Amino acid sequence: MAGQGKKIHGKAQEMKGRVEEATGDLVGDESMHLKGARDRAVGKTREAAGEAAKTARGTKEELKGKAEQLKGKTRKNM
Repeated sequence: MAGQGKKIHGKAQEMKGRVEEATGDLVGDESMHLKGARDRAVGKTREAAGEAAKTARGTKEELKGKAEQLKGKTRKNM
C-alpha cells in the first residue's frame, strides 16, 4: 500500500505545484512560478516512484507464486 500512498501524495504535490506556478504567472511572481514548477516536478517523481513500487511488489508476488508452483511440481515428481 506504500506505493499507492506515494502516488497519491505525488499527485497532490503536482497539483499544488501547478496552482503555484499559475498563480506566480498571474501575479508576475517569478519566485512563486519557479517554486510551483519545482513542486510539480517533485510530485511527478513521487508519483513515478509509487508506480515503480507497485510494479515491483506485483513482480515479487508473481515470482513467489511461480516458485510455489515449481515446488509443488517437484514434490509431485519425487
